[in-house]
Amino acid sequence: MTSRILLSSPHMGGTEQKYIQKAFDTNWIAPLGMNVDGFEQELAAYVKVNAASATSSGTGAIHLALDLLGVGTGDLVFCSTLTFIASANPILYLGATPVFIDSEETTWNMSPQALERALYEAKENGVLPKAVIIVNLYGQSARMDELMNLCNKYSVPVIEDAAESLGSLYKGKQSGTFGKLGVYSFNGNKIITTSGGGMLVSDDEQLIMRSRFLATQARDPAKHYQHSVVGYNYRMSNIAAGIGLGQLEVLNERIAQKRAIFKRYEDAFTDVDGIAMMPELEGTFSNRWLSTMTLDPQKIKVTPYELIDLLNEENIESRPIWKPLHMQPLFEGCKFYTHSDEQIVSEKLFATGICLPSDSKMTIEEQKKVIEIILYIVLAR
Repeated sequence: MTSRILLSSPHMGGTEQKYIQKAFDTNWIAPLGMNVDGFEQELAAYVKVNAASATSSGTGAIHLALDLLGVGTGDLVFCSTLTFIASANPILYLGATPVFIDSEETTWNMSPQALERALYEAKENGVLPKAVIIVNLYGQSARMDELMNLCNKYSVPVIEDAAESLGSLYKGKQSGTFGKLGVYSFNGNKIITTSGGGMLVSDDEQLIMRSRFLATQARDPAKHYQHSVVGYNYRMSNIAAGIGLGQLEVLNERIAQKRAIFKRYEDAFTDVDGIAMMPELEGTFSNRWLSTMTLDPQKIKVTPYELIDLLNEENIESRPIWKPLHMQPLFEGCKFYTHSDEQIVSEKLFATGICLPSDSKMTIEEQKKVIEIILYIVLAR
């Protein structure tokens, strides 16, 4: 094949340039401006929260969220282990200590059983976490009812990392809106993009106002440059926000395209014993940002890494499932709570999982080719 089939790349809707041109026409190229205000307002309206603050990255939004909750040196922060490292790096920025929580099989996200044990032990030890970061992996919401009930029981605030799940629903409520604070990412590979950027959302408007203050170097209200607390340079540019406004116009279309891609894979592999697509929990609606599946090593004689290499030879991009953070060298020695004494779900998913090409620009014919190659590889062994 001549052109590479990509995992997930930017997909412009066609109206982004209109907002970018407005920024040029008004010479408002620097951070903040009309596009930023509009992007914040429209995103907040879409997910039905009171306030939103556009940031330079999703990572920066998580950092701000932790800071707003008072996380500091020596504090504990619980975090999903099966996620990209950006979910946990900000814990280290603030000198806090991450504690990782295993996944469960129905969502691949944080295990309520593991979280319950972790919170109980923390309470017994007299040191509860300052926050719990719950990640919604690949667009699938975690078991939010059980997780929120546990965190509320122990009065621990939740940061919902919805970087990958904008537009997903849990019992009719938007992903990213369950915790005290929620975070979205608009990195180039996400369901919509601003090239790079993120959004911090909350129903607590005072928290969002404080986040904007911190994100603009925490400059005090004075004629001269005065600073009383540590601040950051985390605000989104007016140009990037213009891209975001155009992208929001096609968000529902992108979700429909991603779900159609997933459905074609699901239909194609349904009769292959040993292939299982990522589940969708009853009562939830996943944006299916990435189509992912697992290969049962007892039934499929090709490993995910072998399949990735063979697909690459055909100019097709695929990726492994995220390597759990408790297995990363950076976090060696950090405490980790398994789903059960007999089962470490995140490690099993990492060993057996693969992310398939999910690019919303991929044609049906291209996807059929991907499916044919996978079936040939899997069934030939």
